[in-house]
Amino acid sequence: MFLRKVDRYWQTLRHLRPVQVYGRLWFRIARPRPELSAPPGLCVPSGIWLVPAARRPTLTGPGAFLLLHSPGSLDRDGWDSPVRDKLWLYNQHYFDDLNAADASARQDWHRALIADWIAHNSPGHGCGWEPYPTSLRIVNWVKWALAGNILSVDACHSLAIQARWLMRRLEWHLLGNHLFVNAKALIFAGLFFDGPEARRWCDKGFAILRREVPEQILPDGGQFELSPMYHALALEDMLDLINLTRRFDVALSPRQHGVVSIGTERIGPMIDWLHAMCHPDGEIALFNDAAMGIAPAPAEIFAYAERLGLAGTGRQALWLENSGYVRLEKGGAVVLADLARVGPDYLPGHAHADSLSFEMSLHGQRIFVNSGTSVYGTGPERLRQRGTSAHNTVLVAGQNSSEVWGGFRVARRARVFDVHVTPEGTALLAAGAHDGYCRLPGKPIHRRKWRLGHTSLEINDCLAPVGQSAEARFHLHPEVQISAEGTNHGKLILASGDVLSWSAEGGVAWIETTTWHPQFGVSLPNCCLVLPLKAGQARLRLTWE
Repeated sequence: MFLRKVDRYWQTLRHLRPVQVYGRLWFRIARPRPELSAPPGLCVPSGIWLVPAARRPTLTGPGAFLLLHSPGSLDRDGWDSPVRDKLWLYNQHYFDDLNAADASARQDWHRALIADWIAHNSPGHGCGWEPYPTSLRIVNWVKWALAGNILSVDACHSLAIQARWLMRRLEWHLLGNHLFVNAKALIFAGLFFDGPEARRWCDKGFAILRREVPEQILPDGGQFELSPMYHALALEDMLDLINLTRRFDVALSPRQHGVVSIGTERIGPMIDWLHAMCHPDGEIALFNDAAMGIAPAPAEIFAYAERLGLAGTGRQALWLENSGYVRLEKGGAVVLADLARVGPDYLPGHAHADSLSFEMSLHGQRIFVNSGTSVYGTGPERLRQRGTSAHNTVLVAGQNSSEVWGGFRVARRARVFDVHVTPEGTALLAAGAHDGYCRLPGKPIHRRKWRLGHTSLEINDCLAPVGQSAEARFHLHPEVQISAEGTNHGKLILASGDVLSWSAEGGVAWIETTTWHPQFGVSLPNCCLVLPLKAGQARLRLTWE
């Protein structure tokens, strides 16, 4: 047990960058004092501020919240309730409602909420002062002010204190989307205020983005952590920054204008990528850590881009080659397949063990769904949702294809190879393999092929060499009913009444009851068709009219 634990840590830590190691030590040891001096003056804007993408409201009354489908209130919970999990508290401190749909109708609530936060969150203390919620709160307060609301003298002072604090608490030990939103917040504060101190915040934010944008936004437009949810958040961040820099255009240096240009060039591919990774119902696919309702709805983001005069390139790719995802679309069917790596080697915290999984819609209705994400943290449910059995792929010997552990850790991880995406006659073909099970006896390789025709989908799985028990799992949307007619065939009935026939080759299939998690805090019962591999082979075929 001790040696296995050491190996797991080694397989996890060996991929980290040095800054993640010494940065974590420094972050824990260093305890800066908040700088409470008077704030800089406000910058005079030179352009217009356009309405950003709106989320759903989270305030249900004065000081009353509905966050992650769980109600709460300041009277009962305060700002740091010990009975609330950290993700709920983080969302409480974000202040997303300031810029949510119909926010102008709740202005009085917002003013009171800002005042209450200042009164009850002493600078530098509590989870609300951790860098990530601090970053999102800075942005939301500034966006609220740019929408025509007036921040009080106390709020402006607090905003400056938060920016100074963030300058000393940048998340170099986490990198990725955390460091990106830190930089965004510094730019928002640095342009909202004026003077030498504000320019230092702005310069720091732009210096981070100059390095991070080319790395975090892949050539095909995908955000490099390979989660459709975090991609949508990154696209919103980029649009917000373009909106802000147009509002304060004269305050930018030539070098900062250069960073904005680099970001603007990536917007088109990012829009294309989000389009490609959405189902016909308009919402994202659930690969890796992904849930609906965290980022603004894709339609909101697309409309925001249009208001800014930005659009996709119009290119439609079968294979998002840099990201590794594939979109097969034929007639009324859409198949989204995961032929991707787990994420950046040094940053796989939002990865699931979902290599060669897929999702499918037909006639605008989801049929096969990965199980989604309803919780963060370190509990058993978090591990289950990250595990291979919660995804539409092959489970071997009951093991995960990548060794996910803790809340955001991955030790040995699957590598995808031999990827082929091509038309095949009138059909579309995608195929690939991964080596995630090579740590097991015999070092088996999983290979999968999808073939999508006008009225059929065929999924072929192969595990070689043979020697380990294996099963292909196919999770159905809760509104899809499944019936078995004999041993290995039956019907799928959609909510619309559309009917698909399914037939399987391999071992004897069975149906399990499991759960689907399209949003944080949501758990819906659904069914999973389980097909054992026989002699290392299995095939599922769907047909429809």
